[in-house]
Amino acid sequence: MTKQKLGFWSIVLLAINSIIGSGIFLTPGAVVTMVGEKAPLAYLGAALLAAALAITFAVAAKYVTKAGSAYAYAKAAFGPRFGFYMGVVRYFSAAVAWGVMAVSVVKSTLAIFGNTAPSFATVSLGFVILMAIITLINLGGERLFAWINNLATVGKVGALVLLIVAGAVVLAHSGQNHFSEIASLKAANGSALIPPVTTASFVMAMATAFYAFTGFESVASGSADMQEPERNLPRAIPLAILLIALVYIGTIAIAMMVNPAALVTTKQVVALVAIFNNPLLRGLILIGALVSMFGINVAASFNTPRILEAMAKEGQVPQWLAARNRRDLPVTAYAITVVLAILIPMAFNYSVTSIILLSAMVRFFEFAIIPVAVIMFYYHKTAEPVLDATRNWLTDVLIPALAMVVTILLLALYDWQGEFTLNGQVNWYAISGLVVGFVILPAALAFFTRRERAAH
Repeated sequence: MTKQKLGFWSIVLLAINSIIGSGIFLTPGAVVTMVGEKAPLAYLGAALLAAALAITFAVAAKYVTKAGSAYAYAKAAFGPRFGFYMGVVRYFSAAVAWGVMAVSVVKSTLAIFGNTAPSFATVSLGFVILMAIITLINLGGERLFAWINNLATVGKVGALVLLIVAGAVVLAHSGQNHFSEIASLKAANGSALIPPVTTASFVMAMATAFYAFTGFESVASGSADMQEPERNLPRAIPLAILLIALVYIGTIAIAMMVNPAALVTTKQVVALVAIFNNPLLRGLILIGALVSMFGINVAASFNTPRILEAMAKEGQVPQWLAARNRRDLPVTAYAITVVLAILIPMAFNYSVTSIILLSAMVRFFEFAIIPVAVIMFYYHKTAEPVLDATRNWLTDVLIPALAMVVTILLLALYDWQGEFTLNGQVNWYAISGLVVGFVILPAALAFFTRRERAAH
């Protein structure tokens, strides 16, 4: 059977699907509350940082075409030991993040239909059903996966474009632009809803907006299942970021012009729904939000297992983890990933905020490290041979250096104390998650890998 690989436009759509998730639908009010009228600028700043990092990861893909993304780049630059550690913690983080996103889909869906405080059993049932559906999609082969992925991407982008167009029609028909009213919005007690903007608050707003752009770093994890990854990835990822930035900024700007008060004060699950009164528009945006959240789970199910598979092919974890079935799915790595994605959130009683810290920390970790790796590729200072790609000082040195500096700045400004506490108490869930991901899992995989090597 001829292996079906993802072409250029499927890679672009996979990148878009990997990035656009629940954030833009559920939390734009948080960014607006932080900086008011400067919210579009915060999204622009976040887009520029995401673009710099996306270009960095895309450039890395022209030097190293092996699957695994950050793992493969770190291994090539710094050697197998550092690559092993990067790969394991990145894999664990991605598996947990997938579980968190799946829980968010279930809870958001239940809340949309009126169940705002679902029981553990209800969430568990919905969680398992969702993961079963995603597994069936993966078992259907890459042709089915590509079709579902492309459809989900078109659906979520279509919903946001509809919002922009509908908002523009409302503005044109009413002749009223409420953008300037943001600064004067008042709470019930008469206090200002939007505080004065400071440098610190703008940086935090940009950091919050930046999370709506993350996901691009995982796209190259499945490069082995893509056509000409060394050529297509460096073009596809930046193009996806550009398209997403245009849609995001347009969405936020339109929402702030149509009904900023509703955007900031709404209690609805999907915040963007609140800016319209038309039931049909509300319904279509809700559908788009659900498609978006489902789509990013489908993308995670493709990217995450292939990190573990890539490490197995390199002999850094037991090689039986690289086994594929007749549909060309890395079935063993996929099964382990699904188990982790289900059991970790379930063990933490679906406390999403308690375990998302791990994903954030690893993202900061790789966003600071991979730019260094790319610069090393450019100057031929690598632990392992890389492809003799066309070198460009602007994209291979300057942009990665800027991305690294901004990442370190955001890392320094991040509220780590707040993340390690929960309701004023030590967040033992977050701490135990870090211990499992950063210590126990790497040690266990290293042990089993050494045993396999000794047996041979």
